[in-house]
Amino acid sequence: MSNKVSARHKSAVKRAKQNIKKREHNVQVVSFLKTVVKGVKVAAAGGSKAEAEVALKKAVPVIDKAVSKGVIPRERGSRKIARLHLLVNSVGSVEA
Repeated sequence: MSNKVSARHKSAVKRAKQNIKKREHNVQVVSFLKTVVKGVKVAAAGGSKAEAEVALKKAVPVIDKAVSKGVIPRERGSRKIARLHLLVNSVGSVEA
């Protein structure tokens, strides 16, 4: 994204610059969040419940922090955590 600001007033220019900076940070947080979630999914797909649990313990605080900072909505964070728990709990169980 370009750093050009099309605002006219001083306060609007400042606000636009803040929004650009905040967006860049949020993109970084969401990217890291995806990486952590993918780590849990890969560990679960590998079949090792211990590795999946370790990855889950790393992922939950990252998701919670993204929610508390307002990067993702609360319900989405809860849903991600719940689905990851279901995935990890299903590792090692016998499938019919």
